[in-house]
Amino acid sequence: MNQDNKPFFGILLILAAGLLLASHDGLSKYLTQFYPVILVVWVRYVSQTGLMLMLFTPRMGRRVFQTARPLLQLCRGASLVGVSLLFISGLSYIPLAEATAVIFLTPMLVTLASAWLGERIGTGQWAAVICGLLGVLAIVRPGSALFTPAILLPIGAALCFTLYQLLTRRLSGTDHPVTSNFLSSLVGSVVLSVLVLFNWRVPSVEDALLMVSLGGLGMIAHLLLTHAFRYASAATLAPFTYGQILFAGLIGYFVYRHTPDTGALLGFAVIIGSGLGMAYLQRRQHRLAVG
Repeated sequence: MNQDNKPFFGILLILAAGLLLASHDGLSKYLTQFYPVILVVWVRYVSQTGLMLMLFTPRMGRRVFQTARPLLQLCRGASLVGVSLLFISGLSYIPLAEATAVIFLTPMLVTLASAWLGERIGTGQWAAVICGLLGVLAIVRPGSALFTPAILLPIGAALCFTLYQLLTRRLSGTDHPVTSNFLSSLVGSVVLSVLVLFNWRVPSVEDALLMVSLGGLGMIAHLLLTHAFRYASAATLAPFTYGQILFAGLIGYFVYRHTPDTGALLGFAVIIGSGLGMAYLQRRQHRLAVG
């Protein structure tokens, strides 16, 4: 139940989630300098699956595993694996803030996919989509350091994340959110357990603990996101979800000594503005629909 009397608390939770997600990505970027991407992502999924089992099975029991739509859950889990592998692989070549900004194209891509599936899209929403794409072009413009085939990795991650969001919509009416998140984590653990056999490298104790911490960071971040919407509306929180790009930029600067150029900063602003415009239009459309 939404408790709009505490919007400030919801905003704090959404900002904390963005910081944890940016930290997760920054730590993943560090670890993949020394270990295969599949190994790092596998440990993250296995640790997250174990944590969710310990936290939720005492309260939910077998309901954690029960789904009315197993095939959709399998596809959702596979799409999330695609997001993780493509995005973290991209971090080996693309600065953290720029890669994060590309992922935030997802709301615009979801709108495009919804139009293709027959949903009516207004002129303002189409304008937001076009502006978002222009924002990416400002970041990845000809002549810039990012104008390489490697940029296709975060773009591919954004496409996979779009599929993940669409499937989440379909499942929200039938399956519990904890079940959906647990099954996605379980699918990732199983799929990557096969692939990791061909990408195995024994990590040091310190690095193994860092990999395990990725699962904790990811799980806590998603729990914070879920709880944030109990205290504030989606429209109130939408501007603050883009704080993750800011946090990614700060981590990129202080840890990796990368400063985005003027074109990238312009692209960030356009993508954020497009996303906020999309959120405003969706809010207005919802208000008109409910009278």
